[in-house]
Amino acid sequence: MSRILTGIQASGRPHLGNILGAIVPAVELSKDPKNESFLFIADLHSMTTVKNAEVMKANTHAVAAAWLACGFDTEKNFFYRQSRLAGLHTELMWYLNCQTPFPMLANAHSFKDKSDKLADVNAGLFTYPVLQAADIVLYQADFVPVGKDQKQHLEMSKDIAAAFNRTYGEVFVLPEPKIDENVMTIPGLDGQKMSKSYNNFIDIFLPEKELYKVIKKIVTDTTPLEEPKNPDTCNVFLLYKLLANPEQIAEMRANYLAGGYGYGHAKKALFELILDRFAEERKAFDYYMNNTDALEAKLVEGEKKVRQIAENTMHKVREVLGFL
Repeated sequence: MSRILTGIQASGRPHLGNILGAIVPAVELSKDPKNESFLFIADLHSMTTVKNAEVMKANTHAVAAAWLACGFDTEKNFFYRQSRLAGLHTELMWYLNCQTPFPMLANAHSFKDKSDKLADVNAGLFTYPVLQAADIVLYQADFVPVGKDQKQHLEMSKDIAAAFNRTYGEVFVLPEPKIDENVMTIPGLDGQKMSKSYNNFIDIFLPEKELYKVIKKIVTDTTPLEEPKNPDTCNVFLLYKLLANPEQIAEMRANYLAGGYGYGHAKKALFELILDRFAEERKAFDYYMNNTDALEAKLVEGEKKVRQIAENTMHKVREVLGFL
């Protein structure tokens, strides 16, 4: 059985790009009986940017609710908050810090992308890859699903764990990246990759009126209603195509090419498709956000299940370090 681990930051409510690009593929992996999935909310990592306790709590609940709404089975798998096992994660992080060369961290994307404004870089952001390594090897994960942009950080996690093993013996499983070459790039409202950083995202869990307002903001060209339109260059059609079945896609393409079909019509069709496609997920998300006791119960139970695994790893680590 392969142990698969995924960490999700509590930096905001998951949007359509997160759901199609990360959540749905990870949930599908977790349904494979040959896999054992560990899903944690990386709230310690989120502290590098989120500085408000109430915002962090709300984000954590929203992330947890989204994963449960999308079908993550907490009975079969492991579901927990990093902060509820913080002592174990940060203790291991210190030991791994002492195996990590400074130049490796200085070369990390998470640091280099902001290194031109060092006043905005906190120590947590600089040592982010070491905490990530601790998150992974603490649970002896075999595979970590990552996008291509995260491959470097996963390779660093593997290198850090390997350095510890060379010094103290074979304690850690060395994790491998699991990169889906077919993963979708989800366009945002402006055609760029959907991202909270660009503020171009679609939150599918919004109330209907608010969701429709967001969809109406999708950028389109100025082709008049009566003229034919190119579906392949339209942000609305590109999003519609990711969610629709082949018959719906063919019908929408024909509407574009025939003329007499405006972008307003297309946006309304996309809105209705989202409501239909994610009807059950929206209902479940609202349930958990309005019943946070039920949400907390799922997380607390997962944290109890996962603690013994983390404690077993730390026992081995303390033993080889001579601390027992």
